[in-house]
Amino acid sequence: MAKTILIVDDSSSLRTVVRLALNRSGYDVVEAGDGVAGLAALDKAAKVHLIVCDVNMPNMDGITFVTHVKQHPRHRFVPVIMLTTEGEEDAKARGRQAGAKAWIVKPFNPPQLLDAVSKLVLP
Repeated sequence: MAKTILIVDDSSSLRTVVRLALNRSGYDVVEAGDGVAGLAALDKAAKVHLIVCDVNMPNMDGITFVTHVKQHPRHRFVPVIMLTTEGEEDAKARGRQAGAKAWIVKPFNPPQLLDAVSKLVLP
């Protein structure tokens, strides 16, 4: 059975690039355009094995989204990879504090993302 990965990003073109890379590697993908939609998608999904999330999004930013995910008993152990244009140490520190396990700066190459996914995805 394929593992499910949630992509939370307000850029539909970026979600498409990430989805295609993940699908080619055998993962199922659920998509959301912001943190609010991401939380709703988590509640609907049977199980999410990993989350790839942007930082800067409307309605609910990625750091706030991760904070909410980590407070939820069902999802608190789901690993989160931040995929963002933010490269500053302050932003990375806030992400780690919220519970992110990895930080990839855009533009990114799909093999770099897939490598991080394969190391972090839940069994």
